[in-house]
Amino acid sequence: MNFALMLLLACLIDLAVGWPDRLYRRIGHPVTWMGWAINGLERRWNRGGRKTRLVFGALTTGVIVGSAAIVGLALHILLPHGWLGIVLGGVLAWPFVALRAMHAHVRAVETPLMQDDLPAARGAVAMIVGRDVTNADGAAISRAALESLAENSADGIVAPVFWGVVAGLPGLMAYKAINTLDSMIGHRNERYEAFGKVAARLDDVANLIPARLTGLVFALVGGHPARAIRAMWRDARAHRSPNAGWPEAAMAASLGVRLSGPRKYGDAVTEDPWLNADGAEATPASLSRGLALYRRMLVVLLAVLAMLWGIGYA
Repeated sequence: MNFALMLLLACLIDLAVGWPDRLYRRIGHPVTWMGWAINGLERRWNRGGRKTRLVFGALTTGVIVGSAAIVGLALHILLPHGWLGIVLGGVLAWPFVALRAMHAHVRAVETPLMQDDLPAARGAVAMIVGRDVTNADGAAISRAALESLAENSADGIVAPVFWGVVAGLPGLMAYKAINTLDSMIGHRNERYEAFGKVAARLDDVANLIPARLTGLVFALVGGHPARAIRAMWRDARAHRSPNAGWPEAAMAASLGVRLSGPRKYGDAVTEDPWLNADGAEATPASLSRGLALYRRMLVVLLAVLAMLWGIGYA
């Protein structure tokens, strides 16, 4: 099967209709199904000492990722040959590529910001970031939304497409399981530090290539490729994440703003360094330009999938 064409169809379906609310109310979403399973295992197994939590966290990760890969493999085997199989494969891959949703979530922040409605903008950005935005001003809200857009372009868009092209439905579904595990239990706090350690490290490995590819595409389509590449090379390794700094630094330099820096999580304030430290403060207009950069990245993504299809990549 031509995995590139399958992923191209999935992306086009998602861009056309997203994941309709009516469908969500009726059946939920495959990622929420994974979340239910993770929650169930976490409640049962996340207890005891650090070593016990580490072992059972690794077991949880193995069960969830292995189950996702097995389901993906079974679906792949059951698909008919030819165009019908490719179309059905695209439909099955569709829930795991959220191109439209990412844009919508950030647009939901941009719209009230442009209208100086800070309470509404804070509420919208709180849906996509984990930091405390209770008293965030327009610059902090814009910065948080841009960082989320950059990071999630890598691990929510490019990475699932990458692993789908590499390994079809098994790769796509296993990656989404890894990423969902990381978002739910891969936190550095008392409850999850040991239990989610394996999930977090596995997510780091799975996003190693996609994050750098995303940063490179942002740099190439952002209008200032040399500046963005220099910023990535200089600043990305200083980020607390081994991967998120690459797309964030590229987006920061492409837009001429600074990102990351100190932020508040609960009662703690981090002292993270700035990415593109000599850039201007982010504004609502920066957020609009960030969304335009995201759309150009999607054009490149679709073009690459079409090219891989054209050369017969399977």
